[in-house]
Amino acid sequence: MSKVLIDRQGPVTLLTLNRPDKHNNVDADTACALADAIDAFGGDRESRVLVVTGAGDTTFCAGANLKGMKALFDHRRSRDAGPMGFARLDPGKPVIAAINGNCYAGGMELAIWCDFRIVDERARFGLLNKRWGVPLADAGTQRLPRLIGLGNALYLIETGMELDAFQAERFGLAQEVVPAGTALTRALELARHIASYPQGGILADRRAALAGAHLSLDEGIDVEARICHAPSYAEEAMAGMARFAAGERPQPPRPVEAKRPPGER
Repeated sequence: MSKVLIDRQGPVTLLTLNRPDKHNNVDADTACALADAIDAFGGDRESRVLVVTGAGDTTFCAGANLKGMKALFDHRRSRDAGPMGFARLDPGKPVIAAINGNCYAGGMELAIWCDFRIVDERARFGLLNKRWGVPLADAGTQRLPRLIGLGNALYLIETGMELDAFQAERFGLAQEVVPAGTALTRALELARHIASYPQGGILADRRAALAGAHLSLDEGIDVEARICHAPSYAEEAMAGMARFAAGERPQPPRPVEAKRPPGER
């Protein structure tokens, strides 16, 4: 049975880590399959959005296979993609994490590699690798501070603290916390919505946001000008503005939230 499942649903590709009996942890074979799948999605002109999830309903990804750690640094994709098969890759298109269960250690690194995260209310997050003296090796030390701030990142890195879904949302790890069992449904819904948009503007904005996130404001504005100005008056955008002028007003999506525990706002 394949350790990584690929399901192409029109313009959306669903990637599922398929090791539920191993808490969807990533061994060397899985890492190579994951890297190959990301590259294939990036090169597929018909597929516009990638959704990443884990098989089953208890674990998104528990991280690296601690019983085969050395192999993770020696496989055929470790140098160009990273030990778990994603850290150095960017498909150039939107990627959504559907966090359907526990998200630990390298699983958190995979989650924050994605553009944003839709999270089951039962999910839990934590860098539990601290218990075994294992450092982060798939860009977690770099992406986590950029996502949630240095203080919050060091708090999680140094303590190995475990967070529930709503705490993760407060930290900025979760963009939506949704009712139990609905994370994948919601992620696919948003993926299809994103895929329905004209893509030039989305891809330009995504590229500029990622490229300029840690530059000075002036440098970032230069990056935006270089990447985003031409698509603003490209044929696709001009057609969209013509639809606007004709009165078209598509409805944007609205956030979905799980019911918060008593006492929480």
